[in-house]
Amino acid sequence: MAERKPIESWLTDMDGVLIHEGVPIPGADAFIKRLTDSGKPFLVLTNNSMQTPRDLHARLSRMGLHVPVENIWTSALATAKFLDDQRPGGTAYVIGEAGLTTALHDVGYVLTDTRPDYVVLGETRTYSFEALTKAIRLIDGGARFIATNPDETGPSAEGPLPATGSVAALITKATGREPYFVGKPNPLMMRAGLNAIGAHSESSAMVGDRMDTDVLAGLEAGMETFLVLTGLTRSEDVERYPFRPSTVANSIADLIERV
Repeated sequence: MAERKPIESWLTDMDGVLIHEGVPIPGADAFIKRLTDSGKPFLVLTNNSMQTPRDLHARLSRMGLHVPVENIWTSALATAKFLDDQRPGGTAYVIGEAGLTTALHDVGYVLTDTRPDYVVLGETRTYSFEALTKAIRLIDGGARFIATNPDETGPSAEGPLPATGSVAALITKATGREPYFVGKPNPLMMRAGLNAIGAHSESSAMVGDRMDTDVLAGLEAGMETFLVLTGLTRSEDVERYPFRPSTVANSIADLIERV
């Protein structure tokens, strides 16, 4: 592997890297503190679009992980940034929670079900048949189809839950229209995050627990990649993929000294 520049900035996934089912992973607090004390630019990323950065800051703080609001980057923020770049001041019909609606409002989008420019699908625990039917009809009527992330399932204490990717597949089946997914593994989310903190891919690292989203997104964005084995991907799974992370570590605790 070619020699890379020293790591000057870090992006790290949240679920499976820093926390697991609402509990901090050992070493996560020390890793975040090391990043904060170092002064290096960093972001904590999540493909989940339900919560605002302020909500996530409060949630992490209750667990003893003190991540500033400005260091949290969600697929909802990335989606809002993408739409603001594509069609400033546009309109959207949104299926999602406050994290997504707030991000779109903040960039000046109007949320409407009357001839919207876009149908934007995000994460929610209360997908309704009525809302999905409206989305299908709006897409059939010409609205462009955007989804925050392609994750097919999400974690819960009771087991996997259907997530944005699964619901997007339902809409695609009904309309014949594929969405544009903004979140990981789309490197757009990573590049927008790097731009937000003034970082460069050639001197940045991505830490994640999934080969198919975190590592792939980091790789395609030109970053050094670290896979931790505290989430969904097992060590034996790595060989099944046609690409590899730069480093495989047992947990985030193993990376503290790299900061």
